[in-house]
Amino acid sequence: MPGATLTIDDLTRPVLNPSQRQILEQLDGLTVDLNPAALIDEAIAKTGLNDFGPADFRSRLDAYAAAADADGGNTNLNRLILRNRILRLLSQRLLLTDLLRRYPEIHDIEIERPIIVVGLPRSGTTHLVNLIAADSRRRALPYWESQEPFTLRGEGPDVNGVDPRFARSVFEHESAMVMTPLVQAMHDRFPQAIEEEVELLDLDFASYVLEWHARVPQWRDFYLALDQDAHYAYLRTTLKALTFLRGPRQWVLKSPQHCEQLGPLMRTFPDATVAFTHRDPVAVIQSAITMLAYGDRIRRREIDPAGLAEYWIGRVEQLLRACVRDREMVAADQSLDIPFHQLNGNEMTILETLYAQNGTELTTEARTAFQRYLDENPRGKHGRLRYDLQGHFGRSPEDIRSRFGFYFDRFDVREEG
Repeated sequence: MPGATLTIDDLTRPVLNPSQRQILEQLDGLTVDLNPAALIDEAIAKTGLNDFGPADFRSRLDAYAAAADADGGNTNLNRLILRNRILRLLSQRLLLTDLLRRYPEIHDIEIERPIIVVGLPRSGTTHLVNLIAADSRRRALPYWESQEPFTLRGEGPDVNGVDPRFARSVFEHESAMVMTPLVQAMHDRFPQAIEEEVELLDLDFASYVLEWHARVPQWRDFYLALDQDAHYAYLRTTLKALTFLRGPRQWVLKSPQHCEQLGPLMRTFPDATVAFTHRDPVAVIQSAITMLAYGDRIRRREIDPAGLAEYWIGRVEQLLRACVRDREMVAADQSLDIPFHQLNGNEMTILETLYAQNGTELTTEARTAFQRYLDENPRGKHGRLRYDLQGHFGRSPEDIRSRFGFYFDRFDVREEG
């Protein structure tokens, strides 16, 4: 049975528990250096490697680190998280470059007929990609692997056969549950959950994902000006490397970022089958900013509900305007528009259409796996949140929805609430 309805009474004026306070206080006096040169040196020392691949990444790394450093509202905990993220990205980039050097045949691998889920955050993309990944013939990107796609040299499974990358992901997830225990009800990134490939794009310091970790409008503007064809090609190479290590199977991918990058996406994966999910932007925005505000109790020195709402209303509008503008770049026989109100309970019909377009047989084994996933993962499994858009953020549904007439005119989207 689905979990209970949850209310966060202290969303905008958080009351921290003793563990949260202790960790934040312990780190408060720490100096966290985001200097790119120092992080590069540390990544080289950590991996024993020094070739990052194409050198043009450096200007993007500088912009990435500068944007994170310019956000003065971060707690030291979040600055440390951001520092560790950049170090991890640099280390993984070194490991990928080394793998490609040792096994050049990776470049000959084809990424054929992937299914790619494209839609706003909180619009059913996570549900759909995890469902499709239940088909054992599909290759997907679990969260633990998205964080460390490639192993450090000399590292291997422990005596119980557990990958150390997975073990680290389990530890980090358990720590996150201590700091933000209600995150499961919003978007539980447990180690086995299927994650977005923008985490791989970030190895090239070229995705929008930093926007979810800090207030970085200067990074948003820098990212939007990039030639994404080059960076999606880097993503394709990374997928080839992962296929080489743990394949071959057809991929299932997903990211909201693709809404505003449909040209690069389809030029990179021209034979992809694309599943577009569509939901009332009000429902999307209130869910996303509530999740972000809840996490901000440990990430930020102060909660800024009005600023959070304004930023993400504008950001979602950018994503959707680009999607409406470019939707016809994806051929009708390679794509399907899926309204959110038709997703829950109608998954098998949707999968039949997608698999037919993809030229993949929907076997009895796959159908059984899909049904098992649906039975074990009902909507609201970990509980549902009660939202208060007006009380928490000072915005009415009507005010927000008035900016999205262009989207309602183009797709079959129903107002929620």
